[in-house]
Amino acid sequence: MDVDTGIDDSLGLLYLLASPEAEIVGIASTAGNVPAPRVAANNLALLDLCRAPEIEVALGSEAPLAIPLRTTEDTHGPQGIGYAELPPSDRTLSGRSAARLWVDLVRAHPGEIVGLCTGPLTNLALALRLEPELPQLLRRLVVMGGAFHHPGNTTPTNEWNVHVDPEAWKEVFDAFAAAPADRRPIVCALDITETIEMFPEHLVRLTERAGSVPVESPASTDAAGIRSAASNPIVRYLSDAVRFYFEFHRDHGQGYLAHMHDPFAAAVAVDPGLAATRAATVDVELAGAITRATTVADWAGMWGREPNADIVIGTEPAVFFDRLIERVGEYARTVYPPR
Repeated sequence: MDVDTGIDDSLGLLYLLASPEAEIVGIASTAGNVPAPRVAANNLALLDLCRAPEIEVALGSEAPLAIPLRTTEDTHGPQGIGYAELPPSDRTLSGRSAARLWVDLVRAHPGEIVGLCTGPLTNLALALRLEPELPQLLRRLVVMGGAFHHPGNTTPTNEWNVHVDPEAWKEVFDAFAAAPADRRPIVCALDITETIEMFPEHLVRLTERAGSVPVESPASTDAAGIRSAASNPIVRYLSDAVRFYFEFHRDHGQGYLAHMHDPFAAAVAVDPGLAATRAATVDVELAGAITRATTVADWAGMWGREPNADIVIGTEPAVFFDRLIERVGEYARTVYPPR
């Protein structure tokens, strides 16, 4: 996992921890939603919350490749996890950089590792500079980012993760032009992830599955910043984190909901069959005065270049949420059994 945790990144981490067919072999902490040291601290604290086994967590670059870092505490809260508060972890960060972690893991396990990136691609781009064969060494790459036939969420044309470090995204797409067809990156862009809408009723179902009490149902009429009293610590964390996300989307005229961009990408990493994809050649605009960081897809081969990505064009949000609720709810119940 390469994440900028991040409310929805944290749900992606929970989804993978709750998935018996997934084994997390390393977590790279990317600057994005919040600075990289805070991302790393969030990752370590979440592993504590989940009573997870030791998983290597590495600190990534604290700045994008070519531009100053921009963070988004207005979207994710001052610590990146909404209203949730987690105590500092006693776990230690890896002595390896995030880029070195990428390289060492794929060299040690060629053809076995699925890379999941739910933040800017800074660390992955740096890893590619160390190991240009990385696209051939990975089993598959799944990324959340970009927008194609959909408005951007940061400028009229570009999505946040790409906006933070467009040079890194271009380096990655260029590098994966050499990947075999069955190892092209699966791209979960805004076109699909903004259809993955979590509503309060999803949180209610998850709470019930976890056996947590009381069953809380956030509502658009609630005062801002209400804190959860859930008996299950994982549910309490989720409620406090997601409430902030609900309020953000409401305050920006999108309704009392939360787009679950990153958990969806995590679910696709576990089961690509969840998504319908279409091959395309993707590039990133770096020079446009008003379109910089826009992802452009050549669907028809007009550039005369082979496809370097499989873009998700369809899914069943209800199926995804059923899986999320079943897995994370049952995981929360297992880690913290009801009394």
